[in-house]
Amino acid sequence: MKLPWRLILCGALVLWGLLGVMNLRDAKAQTTGGNAAAQKPLYARLGWKRGAASDLEIGGDLPGTPAHTARYATREQLLALPQVSFTVTNDANFRGPTEISGVALDELLHALTGNPESEMVVAVCSDKYEGHYPRDYVAAHRPVLALKINGKDPADWPKFATGADMGPYLISSADFKPSFKILSHEDEPQIPWGVVRLEIRSEAVVYDAIRPRGPNADSRGVQEGYRIAQQNCFRCHNSGEQGGMKAQRPWTVLATWATASPEYFAAYVHDPKSKNPKAEMEGFFGYDAATLNALTRYFQTFSEGAKSGKP
Repeated sequence: MKLPWRLILCGALVLWGLLGVMNLRDAKAQTTGGNAAAQKPLYARLGWKRGAASDLEIGGDLPGTPAHTARYATREQLLALPQVSFTVTNDANFRGPTEISGVALDELLHALTGNPESEMVVAVCSDKYEGHYPRDYVAAHRPVLALKINGKDPADWPKFATGADMGPYLISSADFKPSFKILSHEDEPQIPWGVVRLEIRSEAVVYDAIRPRGPNADSRGVQEGYRIAQQNCFRCHNSGEQGGMKAQRPWTVLATWATASPEYFAAYVHDPKSKNPKAEMEGFFGYDAATLNALTRYFQTFSEGAKSGKP
């Protein structure tokens, strides 16, 4: 029995339509899956413990991750992210022009949080020195987590001036140009080496730990000292859980020095070895009297008298 040609044609059109719908559904599923994979934050693929010395610890305020939980990114995972390359000529860690390639911090921040606009990055080094990267610094200087130097892996990187290894990671910028100047303090490059951990933090929470206290907190001199200490002192000196711990002298100790003996405090900042020949801190010989006074006034706001408003 022969079917009418019109019935055959209608059947073929119906079958073709069904196949098209199925293909479209599959295509959408693949696209959605691909987008989901692309949008999946980097830390979701990390392990729970360091499996190799080259693993980078990731901590801080990670979406969907319990507080104080560390994760680890492998070097291979970091190399799989978009890479940038440049030749740096003004990085004090190197003796001459040096080729750097790695992941831009804003790209890494996006991979970790999905939103590079909302957080700051804190780079923690093996000696407890810290580099702080608030949003304005990242926007101005485009720092990069170096994965290769002169095309080589960390084992073959140049040594630091003291002979120390600068790996497993360091941070550099292509062509650093100061973006501000306060008194005799000029915007400084944040170029830590020996980086073993990156923390994603709330900028407001981090800086609240060192916000000036007391009735004079908003005065110009105190605010100038605050901005200088924020970029400088905070790298080695901590206030509670925030800030570097390399110096092993927390904010309260600096405040005590500045309050009990302003002259001693200013002299120590200017030339530490003049007060302690064994001091490891580098002197800030370029800081003039006004800059040292601003730092002193700032740290004095942490004394009990300044916080309470008493003389």
